[in-house]
Amino acid sequence: MKKAIVTGITGQDGAYLAELLLNKGYEVYATYRRTSSVNFWRIEELGIEKHPNLHLVEYDLTDQANSIRMVVEIKPDEIYNLAAQSFVGVSFEQPLATAHITGLGCVHLLEAIRIVDPKIKFYQASTSEMFGLVQEIPQKESTPFYPRSPYGVAKLYAHWMVINYRESYNMFACSGILFNHESPLRGREFVTRKITDSVAKIKLGKLDVLELGNMDAKRDWGFAKDYVEGMYLMLQAPKPDTYVLATNRTETVRDFVTMAFKAAGIELEFEGCDENEVAKEKSTGKVMVRVNPKFYRPAEVELLIGNPQKAKDELGWEPKCTLEELCAMMVKEDLRRNEIGHSF
Repeated sequence: MKKAIVTGITGQDGAYLAELLLNKGYEVYATYRRTSSVNFWRIEELGIEKHPNLHLVEYDLTDQANSIRMVVEIKPDEIYNLAAQSFVGVSFEQPLATAHITGLGCVHLLEAIRIVDPKIKFYQASTSEMFGLVQEIPQKESTPFYPRSPYGVAKLYAHWMVINYRESYNMFACSGILFNHESPLRGREFVTRKITDSVAKIKLGKLDVLELGNMDAKRDWGFAKDYVEGMYLMLQAPKPDTYVLATNRTETVRDFVTMAFKAAGIELEFEGCDENEVAKEKSTGKVMVRVNPKFYRPAEVELLIGNPQKAKDELGWEPKCTLEELCAMMVKEDLRRNEIGHSF
C-alpha cells in the first residue's frame, strides 16, 4: 500500500486530496497544526474522518526537526505540501509569519526528503498569485512572475526552491501553479464563499447586505475537486515538472456575485461606480450589495487567467465543472447549512 503525507488537512484542498488518495487505496498521513481550536469539519463533511487508512498527525512545518522526524517515521512514497498561511489579505498584516510558514515551510520538507530519502516524490502547492501584476495573458508555466503580496512572494520563493532541489539533487519535486479553485468546503474568508454564504443568509432573511472590496478584480475560478486530481497526476507522471491548472476563463467578482444571487432566484441591477457602487434587487429596488473600502488590498491583482494546455497534453488533465455549476453548488450547500443554523 502506497503511503502519502498530506500537509494542511484542515483546509479545502487537503480534505479533497485525502479523499481522493484514500479512494485510490493509499494510506494517508494528514497533518494539522496545533491551535487553540483545531477544526476538522471538512473531513467530517466528506465522511472520511474515521477512515481506517487516514492518520491525523500533529505537525509544525516551521520546525525542521519535526519535518525530518515525521519523514523518518512514516517513510512515505509521496508528500503533498498544501499547508500554508494562505490568506492574501492576512499576509500584508503578517508578512514575516507568512514568509516562515509559506516560504521556508516548503524548504523544511524538501530538506527532510534530501536527508532521509531523495526518492520520495514531492508536490508543492504554488499559486497564480505569483503572477500578480500579469506580464502576459493568459498566464502559463513560462510567464514571468510579478507577485503583489507577501503571500505571493513567499509562494514564489518556495516555488523556485522546488525547482532548485529538483535540479540540484535530482529529486522528483513538482510544482502545481493552481489558479483560484473553490468549493462548498472553501473558508468564508475567501471571497467566493463569503459571497455564497452571504447570498444564502440574505435569501433566508439572516443578513441585510453583502459588503465587498474590489468588484472589478478578474479571476480564473475552478472546482477544487478537479484540481486535487491534477496534483495526484503530477506525481504519477514520468518526470517531475511545473504545471498550470486553470480553466482558461476569467470573470469579475461582480460576475460571480450576479451568478450567486441568480442561483438563489434573485436578479440584480448594478449602479454607481467605485466606492459608490451598489447592487439592487430588480423587483424591489432593495440594496443587496455595496462596496466597503476596508476590503481593498494595498496592492491589487487585477486579472488572472491561466492556460492549462501543458497539463492537458502531458497529464490528460482538464477541468470538468463549469463556473455556473460550481457557483450553484456552493449556494445550494450554503442555503442548506444556514437553514439548519450550522455554517462554517
